[in-house]
Amino acid sequence: MKIAKLYGFGDIRIETMSVPEVGPGEALIRTRASGICSGDVMPWYIEKKAPLVLGHEPAGEVVKVGPGVTSFREGDRVFVHHHAPCMSCRHCQRGNYVQCQTWKQSKIIPGGISEYILVPRVNLEHDTFLLGDSVSFEDATLVEPLACVLKGLRRSSVKKGSTVLVIGLGVMGTLHVLALREMGAELVVGADFVPFRLQKAQELGAHKVVDAAQDDTVSALERITAGRMADLVVVGPCSVGAIETGISCVAPGGTVLMFTPVTPGDVLELSPNDLYFRDINIVTSYSCGPPDTAEALALIETGVVTAEKLVTHRFSIEQTEEAYRLTAEARDSLKCLVVFGDS
Repeated sequence: MKIAKLYGFGDIRIETMSVPEVGPGEALIRTRASGICSGDVMPWYIEKKAPLVLGHEPAGEVVKVGPGVTSFREGDRVFVHHHAPCMSCRHCQRGNYVQCQTWKQSKIIPGGISEYILVPRVNLEHDTFLLGDSVSFEDATLVEPLACVLKGLRRSSVKKGSTVLVIGLGVMGTLHVLALREMGAELVVGADFVPFRLQKAQELGAHKVVDAAQDDTVSALERITAGRMADLVVVGPCSVGAIETGISCVAPGGTVLMFTPVTPGDVLELSPNDLYFRDINIVTSYSCGPPDTAEALALIETGVVTAEKLVTHRFSIEQTEEAYRLTAEARDSLKCLVVFGDS
């Protein structure tokens, strides 16, 4: 089978390997579509894992199940999360699934951009979901990224009627716009440097957008909100500067959601008194757990989030490096997919 293997940023090779053997409690998936994650184009983040088979947003069909598997059968259409928790440790009992050691150690084999994927027992039991007839394979590639968005919004305690600023309007920022509109946010403002992404955000529900290449985001938000600023600021870009802008844009009593990590060693300077007397919360949100995955799939089933709205480019596995490059450029694209066969 073919795989897309990353050896370094921009060094992706199409190789072949044997189809994995299926053991007890496991399943083999024929991959139909797999997304390119925007997190995987951060050089410092992905290169520490190299060499690796790219991709952790796959959807496909079950072609074989191992002894003891009763919840899935051949022909089932599924989404598979690349991590799964034990569901019994203290972290899991508290809902902190991403801190579970089983979650951290679990994986799909060899990775999402592969013609076939072996799903280990823990992933199959705790974070693999059947797809309804209304959900295409391409739609299902959005389950994991949407689940990350929903977890972050839950942690930020966003309320109906809120004013929200979303900084960064790539696919993750645009998913935030769609989710926030569904949750009843009264005013959703998006900020980005790229005209294509500003236009797409407006088409998909942002009430106002700020071209950060032409206007200061803080000043623009002051004008839009008549000085009230934002109850919640979602900071998508992986930079200290974007977080600082977010803190400047949040209203007293509001929350700043740090959605993406920054380069190791970067330091954010804060004024504790400013945070205290403005009563500001800074919230982080890393990845997602099974309840978030289930919620995301349910939202996709309603048609609020679909591939038709968000997928701008599709590639074959042989074109994975091109898909990766386009995602890294972060310009006139939202979601890039690698599609397989007649998916």
